[in-house]
Amino acid sequence: MTSQLLFHEPAPNDLAEVFGLYSDPLVWGPDPLSRHDSPAQTARAIDIWRGGWARDGHGMWVVRHADGTFVGIGGAFVRYDVAWNLGFRLLPRFWGRGYAQRISGAARDAAAASRPDLPVTAYLLEGNDRSQRTVERAGLHRVWRGPDAGNPDPGAIRLLYADRAIGPAVVRALTDF
Repeated sequence: MTSQLLFHEPAPNDLAEVFGLYSDPLVWGPDPLSRHDSPAQTARAIDIWRGGWARDGHGMWVVRHADGTFVGIGGAFVRYDVAWNLGFRLLPRFWGRGYAQRISGAARDAAAASRPDLPVTAYLLEGNDRSQRTVERAGLHRVWRGPDAGNPDPGAIRLLYADRAIGPAVVRALTDF
């Protein structure tokens, strides 16, 4: 299978594959609150991503191999109009191949070309070592560590990474909800 990855704006016909990814407990083990319970929930996410593309000129991608095989999702979307948020999720059979790193690099480049005034950030749970290594390799550094607002697990710790220094108002916008 080729390692060439193709990125495209999510479309309604991606629903079944994206729901398969978003409902997989292995994929969402480090962040179970983000797991989807129904295709309707995934359809809403796709609609939100498509709205981001229309508004910001870039957003989350559906990622496929050149032969059409679904790999996962990734990209960056504008969060609370204060920062790009870098994100990626891959089917487990594609873990450990450097794909998240390639997706993250492409997302940083696209975000910088679209709205360079906004920092690129990543928001992840402590203990998600794979994602932490990926965002660090993408050139982001930790700018905040604290309780995960809204998480029913009182011990859950959220980490915020950024590609540059960000002020307290941006940190608050990204961490208090």
